[in-house]
Amino acid sequence: MNAKTGAKAPAAKVQRNLFRWRKIGAKHVVTNDHGAHTFLDDEQLDELITGRVKAGTPLYEEMRQKGFLLEDTDIQRVADAYDRKVSFVYRGPVLHILVVTLRCNEVCTYCHASRSNMSETETDMSITTAEKCVDMALRSPSNTMTIEFQGGEPLANYEVVQHVVEYGSAQAQARGKRVMFSLVSNLALMDETKLDWLVQNRVQISTSLDGPKDLHDRNRKLVGGSAYDRTVFWMKRINEAYVAAGLDPQLYHVEALATITREHLSRAKDLVDEYVKNECRAIFLRPLNPFGFAKKTGEKVSYTATEFLTFYNEALDYVLQKNRDGVEILERLGAIFLSKIMTPDDPNYLDIRSPCGAGIGQIAYNHDGSIFTCDEGRMVYQMGDEVFRIGSVDTLTLKDVVTSETVKSMAMASCLDGLPGCAACAYKPFCGTCPVFNYTEQGNIFPQNSTNSRCTIYMGIQDRLFRELQSEDPTVRGIFQRWITVKDRPEFMHDGRHLGPS
Repeated sequence: MNAKTGAKAPAAKVQRNLFRWRKIGAKHVVTNDHGAHTFLDDEQLDELITGRVKAGTPLYEEMRQKGFLLEDTDIQRVADAYDRKVSFVYRGPVLHILVVTLRCNEVCTYCHASRSNMSETETDMSITTAEKCVDMALRSPSNTMTIEFQGGEPLANYEVVQHVVEYGSAQAQARGKRVMFSLVSNLALMDETKLDWLVQNRVQISTSLDGPKDLHDRNRKLVGGSAYDRTVFWMKRINEAYVAAGLDPQLYHVEALATITREHLSRAKDLVDEYVKNECRAIFLRPLNPFGFAKKTGEKVSYTATEFLTFYNEALDYVLQKNRDGVEILERLGAIFLSKIMTPDDPNYLDIRSPCGAGIGQIAYNHDGSIFTCDEGRMVYQMGDEVFRIGSVDTLTLKDVVTSETVKSMAMASCLDGLPGCAACAYKPFCGTCPVFNYTEQGNIFPQNSTNSRCTIYMGIQDRLFRELQSEDPTVRGIFQRWITVKDRPEFMHDGRHLGPS
């Protein structure tokens, strides 16, 4: 009502935002591009689709608040929410993977990296090449980044690992940047001297734990000993060393993941129990990738998407029960999706975003300085196909890499807005596709989702998570809330302050 004239104010102009839906149980999960979601019954969804949601009703207010219905004053708010959700596209490459050697002292049945024998020192990265990789990484527009040591087994070329940490820390300080160093190791070459130096220099240490001893040693073979015994011994020692260094064990501990093979499918509870026994605070139920040795041994180690989802749901049931019983352990893959679903930010897990991180979020540097879109692309190269090789640190600049035709193609092939099946999927705001997986499994970097096993797995996991959210079980929602709570670990960030003695 106009106070001066007594005339009624014109009704606010309302428009519907783009939305998608999927039936989950008794209701439909409805989502939009900036990541809001709701659960509507058949009648409510019909009202939204046909534009019959009445102003002033609780449904109308929810639809406005979540950006499904837009009045003029809502448009900027929703646009800002979308901009925040996809802010990762502005950061540039934040993950730089240095394959410091292909040599490895273990033989894994599913080795994705196509390892070399320990005698093949020609696959070691040189200090000169390592410095060129670090220099390129630090030219990224992001002020914060991670340099990750991969292999092979990176401790087989430990001297270069040390040099990169020292050189990278000094260069980061000079450029006003912060860098975290992460070591992915089977731990079998670890010793007390290395451990002391790595802890002093705040290098984050990650490993693989494939389950109880019989399962781990069957998948990961160590000549002359037990891979399991070495792994769990050093996991314990590393955690003790973090505590001795005054670091909060709630934040600073060994990260571990399990690569799920056919052997795991009937051992879900055994796997979770092993992680709990070793005081792991997270378990990452990672599906097998079709790279390296896993491509050759597929019949022995692989499984269907349906088989994986059966295993995953059994494992998740058990993880949730452990949490109900007071044991705090999270499932990492589910937590990634939950962070996308339940928070306004994207966790920037590079394999599950749109577009994916290939070349624009991560870069992989092989031992000889060859540059790849991602570590998976480098793994395909080791299988004899150089389609994902961009060039060399000897001849390219970071701009050359990010603007290469290869990287542009990867971005196009992983931008879900333009992919049939993905563009209309209710889970589009939370999902992603890997062009390297698609290429290896389906012969095309663009996914054919009707037969794409990774699409089936991701959809099945999100179906499960949305069923849990729809149930409104306060205990489960509380568990999920803990899983998505971001806990910064500033002691792992280098700006020149954390460099210990050489």
